[in-house]
Amino acid sequence: MNRLLFKKEGRGKFISHLDLMRTMQRAFIRAGVPIKHTEGFNPHPYMTFAMPLPVGTESVCELMDFGLAGPIPAKDVPGLLNAVLPEGIEITECYESEKKFKDIKWLDIEGLLFYDSKVTYADGLAALLNGEKLIMEKKTKRSTVTADVRALIDSCDVLSVGSGELRLRARLAVGDPALSPAQLISAVGQNAPELMPDFAKFRRLEIYDKDFRVFR
Repeated sequence: MNRLLFKKEGRGKFISHLDLMRTMQRAFIRAGVPIKHTEGFNPHPYMTFAMPLPVGTESVCELMDFGLAGPIPAKDVPGLLNAVLPEGIEITECYESEKKFKDIKWLDIEGLLFYDSKVTYADGLAALLNGEKLIMEKKTKRSTVTADVRALIDSCDVLSVGSGELRLRARLAVGDPALSPAQLISAVGQNAPELMPDFAKFRRLEIYDKDFRVFR
């Protein structure tokens, strides 16, 4: 199985996951890179993404699996695809991997938090997110449950970077259970409304396995 490591930044962050799948399929065709297809009456290109990226979130560690169906070396794939991909999507590496996406357990994220009041509370936010407990309501498919999500935060740092602006760096659990950046901000609002930012944007930095080794 072949795996792509790619970035999704700038204007590319506004491409939805469904449109990203279509973009990748067309890119392989335009680049002349043959890939394997599923079997059956209506075959389609075999592509699997590690974790769908929310619209508006940037990332430098996205992964996609596919199967090469021709003699093109994996090392040549990034250059061929980058020549036809839209602005904001860049392939950085193509390689063979036997690791399963289910083994991804942790994610490093960076967020910029903005406050209309121009007043920030970096120490208070850091204390909240690094406290012993962080109780929040989480919606499931069938109901809303209350849970302590503190164990889903491995580390968290908060730094004031300007008037009304904080930078947050955190390592969050993914998989099952998981804590998304959006849920993290929701937990802030539920526990300390005065620390809730008026706007937040996030960027994925790196992914890890259960032993905190970089996952590739």
